[in-house]
Amino acid sequence: MDSAVLLDLLGNENRRRILRLLSHKPCYVTEISEYLGVSPKAVIDHLRKLEEAGLVESRTDEQRRKYFHISRSLRLEVNVSPHGFGAKSAYPANPSLDMTGRCPHVTFDVRSRDGGEEDLADLAAEFSRLESLENELSLAQRWVHGRMTDVLDRLNETIGTDADSRFYAEILAAVATGKRTLPEISAEVDAPTNAVEGALRLLSDRGLVRNRGGRWRIS
Repeated sequence: MDSAVLLDLLGNENRRRILRLLSHKPCYVTEISEYLGVSPKAVIDHLRKLEEAGLVESRTDEQRRKYFHISRSLRLEVNVSPHGFGAKSAYPANPSLDMTGRCPHVTFDVRSRDGGEEDLADLAAEFSRLESLENELSLAQRWVHGRMTDVLDRLNETIGTDADSRFYAEILAAVATGKRTLPEISAEVDAPTNAVEGALRLLSDRGLVRNRGGRWRIS
């Protein structure tokens, strides 16, 4: 799902409260209406929008009462800083994702499964371990975000420009990690050659990079 659509959808407090309630148990319209303190008609409208977005589904019991429940797991990440704003596309949870070699800066205790059934104690222990890992990753994200903002602030002071400091930082990082030619740098930062060339020229004018025979280096 597009992150902008999800942000618009979750901008409504009552829709967030509905999802919070449904994360605990399936509910029918009257239950949700009493929980929110709003009319059933308003609840139905919110549920319709959540259903259209694929976040909520419904089922009918033997008494023909319609219950609503969350249909899938999604994650949305929003980054706001003095150097940029962005939301990463929502993505589904994937318990089969192979993390081996995928995150060189983070160590995961990836335990193989032999296909046998796990007892209740095993599952409870696994939940506790994953909950601790989730908290650690959240703390690590906060640290990385703060450190990145600090580095961009310092780069901004060095570069001395009010332009997109993150773009200049990405170009400098590309050069620092061995990308030498204009096409290589453009491919690394995924930007048009003319934009990268203009940025390199500005960085060169300020004595931060130099060009020798078409190959760029940090000064």
